[in-house]
Amino acid sequence: MISLREARELVLAGCRPCPPRSVPLADALGLVLAEPVVAPHPVPPFTTSAMDGYAVRAADTRPAPARLSVIGSVLAGSAPDVEVGPRQAVRIMTGAPLPEGADAVCMIELTRPEGDGVVVVEEPVDEGRHVRRPGEDVVAGQLVFDAGEVLSPGHLGVLASLGLYGAHARARPRVGVLSTGDELVEGPEPLSPGKIRDANRHSLLATLRRDGFDTCDLGIAGDDLGEITARIAKGAEGCDALVTSGGVSVGDVDYVKVALDDLSGGTMRWMQVAIRPAKPLAFGNLAADGTPVFGLPGNPVSALVSYELFVRPGLRRMAGHAVLDRPLVTARADEPLTRRPDGKVHFVRVRARFGPEGLLHVRSSGGQESHQLRAMAGANALAVLPDGQGVGAGDEVEVLLTDPADLGRGSPGTRAADLFARLDEQADLAGAT
Repeated sequence: MISLREARELVLAGCRPCPPRSVPLADALGLVLAEPVVAPHPVPPFTTSAMDGYAVRAADTRPAPARLSVIGSVLAGSAPDVEVGPRQAVRIMTGAPLPEGADAVCMIELTRPEGDGVVVVEEPVDEGRHVRRPGEDVVAGQLVFDAGEVLSPGHLGVLASLGLYGAHARARPRVGVLSTGDELVEGPEPLSPGKIRDANRHSLLATLRRDGFDTCDLGIAGDDLGEITARIAKGAEGCDALVTSGGVSVGDVDYVKVALDDLSGGTMRWMQVAIRPAKPLAFGNLAADGTPVFGLPGNPVSALVSYELFVRPGLRRMAGHAVLDRPLVTARADEPLTRRPDGKVHFVRVRARFGPEGLLHVRSSGGQESHQLRAMAGANALAVLPDGQGVGAGDEVEVLLTDPADLGRGSPGTRAADLFARLDEQADLAGAT
């Protein structure tokens, strides 16, 4: 066996960042910038009103109330055609350019009309009140975003405000998923003896989509060398990475191994990692184009744990992210999480929640065998148990948060707030869900 760290190093070394390309804003959410963005012009580009009201000269509003002559109006999107002189005002809308002569805006709520063409300003306003100056948000020539930043909805809005309707970013990896095995079938028809329905492909495809990767369903390949080879080769033509499940354990039919060894030019690594579940792992790069291939176990829980520990970090590296892993935090076990010494790190499926005191608590989500997928569906974290006897009720335990959004932001206590602040900071860095 090899250590988890050693296996991850092998995987990450074979997952090179995708080449950058120009991406339309509509497709850029969650991508990582490949080059800095410099503002070509200021935002706002001109002096505008921050309120609906009247553009005035501040000095004319003292003493209040002050009676001013209304000489025109300016709407958002139009250019002023009047200049504000002494004791004059111009009706103005939010976002409209400030007319010449005006140096403040009095909000509509502090005014009242009086007769024809006159407005009364009830309270004095200071110079610059409710006025947005050019460049208050972004200055021309400013470094707006640096390379490596993850594009959020706010980033995309800023780019659009600068007239930049595309981003030079790392491509979003497209990942093909293939299940293998004669025992696998698809569809609702009654099962024949010895057959099971394929769960891995659907779980993996959904998890990839949730994590922001593009996917390609490569279907099910039976235990046939030609079919497995053809599907992997075909998938590599349109994908940046491939994930297979089944056929990587000791004693499995060798067709997956033979196919991947051949397609990788003999560089495929067949590993036994010192973890449970998900001990068997295969990884390598196809000889033709360097496409990374992750060979995952056939047991459904093992496949999903392998995804969290190896596939997701590798794909995030390909996408250019700096933070590769989900948050690892400390929680309190509400019940014993036991195990036997076996030289491996155990990943126990748990349900995490905040207690009334604001501490994060975990308990088992159900059966822990590698075929018990329902317990994985009920988990939102993996408790990390080093080699030994496990932890007792009330003990602290490290947990990998596989679904941080499921914890509940309304949880009480400063510790809960601190954890969510940490998660938000990590999400800013990583684009994590």
